[in-house]
Amino acid sequence: MTERRITREVRIGDRVIGGGRPVLIQSMCNTKTQDTAATVAQIRKLEQAGCEIIRVAVPTMEAARSLEAIRKQIHIPLVADIHFDYRLAIAAMEYGADKIRINPGNIGSADRVRAVVDKAKAYGVPIRVGVNSGSLEKPLIEKYGGVTAEGLVESALDKAAMIEAMGYDNLVISIKSSDVLMCVRAHQIISGRTRHPLHVGITEAGTLVSGNIKSSVGLGIILYQGIGDTIRVSLTGDPVEEIKSAKLILRTLGLRKGGVEVVSCPTCGRTQIDLIGLAGQVENLVTEFDDLDVKVAVMGCVVNGPGEAREADLGIAGGIGEGLLIRKGQVIRKLPEGELLSALRQELLKLRSER
Repeated sequence: MTERRITREVRIGDRVIGGGRPVLIQSMCNTKTQDTAATVAQIRKLEQAGCEIIRVAVPTMEAARSLEAIRKQIHIPLVADIHFDYRLAIAAMEYGADKIRINPGNIGSADRVRAVVDKAKAYGVPIRVGVNSGSLEKPLIEKYGGVTAEGLVESALDKAAMIEAMGYDNLVISIKSSDVLMCVRAHQIISGRTRHPLHVGITEAGTLVSGNIKSSVGLGIILYQGIGDTIRVSLTGDPVEEIKSAKLILRTLGLRKGGVEVVSCPTCGRTQIDLIGLAGQVENLVTEFDDLDVKVAVMGCVVNGPGEAREADLGIAGGIGEGLLIRKGQVIRKLPEGELLSALRQELLKLRSER
C-alpha cells in the first residue's frame, strides 16, 4: 500500500482528521432531521455500528433548529448538509453543527458565501466543500467536453480558493461521481494539488449489492494509493449497512485493526448443513464483538473445512447436520447444527474475557 498522504489537520467536534490520522467512517441519516426522536434513534444505531461522523440534511429552518436537540443526545460529530439557502448554513452553525457541507456554487452570490464563511470563522466550524458530477458547472462541462475528472477537480479547487480568499482555510474537500473510474482519477489528480483533507466516496453507488461492489472497487483503489481522510459507502438502504461495509473495506486494506473477520466457504454439493444461513447469522453475531481482533471461519464440509477452521481463531467445520467447533486449531467439541451459533458466541465471550 502507498504511504498515506499527509494533509492538514481539521477538528470536527471532538475528532481530528488529516495529518496521517486514521481514516474515519461517515454516514448520513435518511430520517427527516426535524423529527428529532427518529434522527437521534438512527444516529445511536449508527454509533453502535461504528459510525464516527454523521451528516444530516438541513433543507428547512425547522431542520436547522432541530440540530441543537440532536447534538445534545449523540456522541459523534454532527455535520449539516446545506444546499441553496445560505441562511440555513448560518443557522445550522448557530444551532450546534460541528461541520457544514456546502457547494458554494449553489449557495448564491459571493456576499452570501462570505456570510457563511464569516459565521464559520466566528464559530470555528470547518466547511466541507462538496462537488458532485451531477452538479458540475456548465462552463466546465463545455471546457472539458463533458463531465470529467479534470472538471471536477477544477470546480472543487476553485470553490476552495474562493473561501480561502475570504480568509478561511479550515476546509475539507469532497469530489464524488457515480462513475467509479472517473472518481478514482479525480482523486489521483486532486491529491497532488491540495493539502486539504479529502472525504472520499462513490456517490449514488446503488443498492446493497451494486453499491457495495462499486464502493469497494473505488474506495479500495483510492485508499490503497494513500488518499483519503474520511469515507462514506453510499448505499440505498439502511445506513447501518454503510458502516459495516466501510469497516470491512478499511480492515481489508490494513487501515483499521480490530473487529471480527468472518471467512466462509461458497458452499457446494458436499455441504450438509445450512451454511448460508449460518454464515449470515455469524456475521450478525460478531458485530457484538468489535473490540476483538480475531478471525472466525465458517466452513461447510470435510474437504477444506477442518483445515481452514484450524487456521482461524475460531472455526466451524460442517458435517451431516452437525459441525465441529474449533479453537486455535484444536477441536473443542462436536455439536448439532442448531447449537453451533450459541456455542460460537460463548467462545467469543471467553476470548473477550481472556483479552
